[in-house]
Amino acid sequence: MNQPNSDIIRQLQHEILPLQGYRSAWGESFIKIDLGPVNAAFPNARFPVGAIHEFMVNSPEEKAATSGFIAAILSFLMQREGVVLWISAGRNIFPPALAFFNIDPHRIIFIDLHNQKQVSWAVEEALKLQGLAAVIGDLRELDFTASRRLQLAVEKSRVTGFLLNASRNNSNTNASLCRWQISPVPSIPIDELPGLGYPCWQVKLLKVRNGRPGSWEIAWMNKQFVAKHNTRIMIPEWHKKTG
Repeated sequence: MNQPNSDIIRQLQHEILPLQGYRSAWGESFIKIDLGPVNAAFPNARFPVGAIHEFMVNSPEEKAATSGFIAAILSFLMQREGVVLWISAGRNIFPPALAFFNIDPHRIIFIDLHNQKQVSWAVEEALKLQGLAAVIGDLRELDFTASRRLQLAVEKSRVTGFLLNASRNNSNTNASLCRWQISPVPSIPIDELPGLGYPCWQVKLLKVRNGRPGSWEIAWMNKQFVAKHNTRIMIPEWHKKTG
């Protein structure tokens, strides 16, 4: 492809992607979110910020794996100023454990509510606020109308939203930019110690607007995402000192 045609395509992408719901987050030029092999699935190989990411959750195990995966992404989003709101009607997060993902627990505000109606209202209002690093909402169900309102909210505020959807309905009638399903897979052991290892996930990107869905096994090692089959075990410094 000659240079003029290549320039035209890049210009068209620059104009079309915002119409598809891809918006720049506040200070996005300073944020680099590297999901390793998953990057190739996104337009311009960039994780969409300022958008709604929906995570299908079908079991307690998937919910725990999804929370860990989101926490790893938050470690990138929280490198600059800003706090995270985590909204649910039944918290299952142990805040001190977030330090494993290089997150200061005090920068996450947990809002514990009594029912799903309150959660839905609080999530929508939170996503309208500018300056937050992200909003996580633990929902029972997400229909098209609700998801459309949330997507419109983040397109104005440029806040990134992560929604855990426990609905059994996997239909595509949803306005979220990306739909994920995260499942746990055996961790990578550290120095052959039982019960201790780097977390690993089966990551399925079921839907991504203007991108390429796919499935990957990835791990969180040394503060980064890597393909599990390409991992090389590295003993962390704290284990070298105490081992």
